[in-house]
Amino acid sequence: MTTLPSTCMVLFVRDVPRMTSFYCTVAAMELLHQESSYAILRIQGFELVIHALYGEASLPYSNTETVAVREDSYTKLCLPVTSIAIARAHANELGGAIKSFSHEWAARGFRACDGHDPEGNVFQVRMLET
Repeated sequence: MTTLPSTCMVLFVRDVPRMTSFYCTVAAMELLHQESSYAILRIQGFELVIHALYGEASLPYSNTETVAVREDSYTKLCLPVTSIAIARAHANELGGAIKSFSHEWAARGFRACDGHDPEGNVFQVRMLET
């Protein structure tokens, strides 16, 4: 039997600690490993590597600052959550956002809603339909 590595996505960011905290909190991801330039998170057999983006100017952050949301992207991270409402509250507290209830939609047994992290990366949260 061949063992394969976990399915993974690498997200390049400016602020590794902040983005690690954001995804660990919003999607209840487990922190597997952390160094100054990267962190490895896991949820249900999926790994997310938060990796420092080099060669980009650092941006100061504040809770009142608006970010340029990258609506069009080649990838979108979709994460399972137990509650979109709870994930929305966590995202707002941590400098990101998940769109309002009116933007949620249902398909294939789950509810979903898009949001963005503090650096403007678009992601989606999904919970089982009840």
